[in-house]
Amino acid sequence: MGSGGSHTHVRSCIGCGKKAQKSELLRIVRTEQGMVYDPTGRKPGRGAYVCSMACLEKASQGKKLERALKSGVSQKDLEILGREIAQAASMVE
Repeated sequence: MGSGGSHTHVRSCIGCGKKAQKSELLRIVRTEQGMVYDPTGRKPGRGAYVCSMACLEKASQGKKLERALKSGVSQKDLEILGREIAQAASMVE
């Protein structure tokens, strides 16, 4: 039972556990082609959230990313994700 206000979409970073608005986190999605960065937050597929590149690296080293996406994550996937996120970040600045 809500107060009728707008619903906030809070998610947790799989790297550090920080809770934040969905729009403040980076969404990684498992697709048939592999792992991709989803800047819109709307792509279909199993998703996971991280708050920074450091947390993406931490999550991938500790296998948290694989568990969250229920799939193996290759070094190539991580390199592509890193480039996509860095490119998106540079466009914002």
